[in-house]
Formats: sequence, structure tokens, C-alpha cells
Amino acid sequence: MEQKDKDKKQILLRLSSSLWEELASWAQDDFRSINGQIEFLLTDSVRQRRKKDLPDTDET
Repeated sequence: MEQKDKDKKQILLRLSSSLWEELASWAQDDFRSINGQIEFLLTDSVRQRRKKDLPDTDET
């Protein structure tokens, strides 16, 4: 793991009660903390965006 991944940044995040409940339920289903679930979702979103932004190398 790179050093930049080890250094975690702390942020204040305000969520609606309904979103909090949805995330809490989802996190429990996946055996994660709510913080872990949010980090997982954000990481997955960034990976998907990177894949989408990569140029298509298939020139057929």
C-alpha cells in the first residue's frame, strides 16, 4: 500500500437522516462500518470514473 493511501484525511459529512439509515442498513448487510461503507462506495465510484475516462484502445 502506498504511503498516500495510509494517510487518511478526516472530513465532516452532513447527511439526511434517510440517507444515513440507508447507508447504515447497507453497511450492516456488507459487514462494514458506516464509515467503511462510505469509503468503499467513494473508492468504487472513482475507479469506475477512471475506467470510463480511459481512451478506448480497441481500434477494430
